[in-house]
Amino acid sequence: MRPASKRFLVDLLSAPGPSGYEGPVRGVWKDSVAKFADRVEVDVHGNTIGVHNEAGRPNIMFAGHVDELGFQIVYIDDKGYLYFDTIGGFDLQIVPGRKVRIHTAQGPVLGVLGKKPIHLMKAADRTKVPDKHDLWIDIGAADADEARQLVAIGDPATYDANFEELRNGLVVSRGIDNKAGAWVVAEALRRVSRAKRKCRAAVYAVATVQEEVGLRGAKTSAYGVDPLVGIAVDVTWATDHPDIDKRQVGECKLGGGPVILRGANANPVVYERLVQVAKKKKIPYQIQAEPGGTGTDANAIQLSRAGVATGLVSVPQRYMHTPVEIASLADLDHTAQLLAEFALTVDGKTSFIP
Repeated sequence: MRPASKRFLVDLLSAPGPSGYEGPVRGVWKDSVAKFADRVEVDVHGNTIGVHNEAGRPNIMFAGHVDELGFQIVYIDDKGYLYFDTIGGFDLQIVPGRKVRIHTAQGPVLGVLGKKPIHLMKAADRTKVPDKHDLWIDIGAADADEARQLVAIGDPATYDANFEELRNGLVVSRGIDNKAGAWVVAEALRRVSRAKRKCRAAVYAVATVQEEVGLRGAKTSAYGVDPLVGIAVDVTWATDHPDIDKRQVGECKLGGGPVILRGANANPVVYERLVQVAKKKKIPYQIQAEPGGTGTDANAIQLSRAGVATGLVSVPQRYMHTPVEIASLADLDHTAQLLAEFALTVDGKTSFIP
């Protein structure tokens, strides 16, 4: 991965962006894409759209949601402890004991997710998943007045930023789901804009918002872009670690390349074309089978207006929806390459009728 692209990835992963509060990470994405897109705009919903060759045909939309999981402050008690609701789907077993940053108007406030010590629990409670209202955020405030001077009701919070490199080209961070996808669509647009051969299609890279709370940004941005072809980029479960039954979820490994969806949520022409491009350009790839709709932006894009020829390309990831998600830099690079090469094969005469 080229150094500037890697720096962009780190900046995306470090910037907060819970669903509905994507402002900081949106700014990082927009500033980077503005360096090579013909234009970049933010719509009323908060989706950020970078465009290359707007006069081309057809419209191709690459979508990666930029929002992440988070917490929202809902109550401050008399002692200054903060109570929260979750933004997106959490495994509450692994929430207690984590450091968080509350993103306030004055700046970030450090806190700790607290829970009754195991020593003081009844035996029956030690193996139970805690309820949200049994957890709190401790910011070290002396009382409610101090806490309310620092934090407002509705402020969002995220796990503390923790990007680090492991071995063999693997990285760990919160929010790889799905800032990885937002990075891929931006990087694909950059490669299209720098390609030696002219792109005949109009390419729209979209950092969508509010995917974790209902695919909301994909619905509105797909309606606005009105693409003939839409490819969503998300993460998917790697099955190369213990306690996974591949008979149920298939096989997917880190470093194995982008994962191309085959099934009802993927237009068969888009699927075949992605596979052909991967083979021709010697890009490693994997296949994921899904008989119905998916819980990704691809589902919303496919059903926009009168229908969109849709694909889903995913980045393999371990430990989804935790603070320690792991992905491969090579997979990210190969996914961006696949999308860019796909866009360069499409022109106004290309038919996506099954």
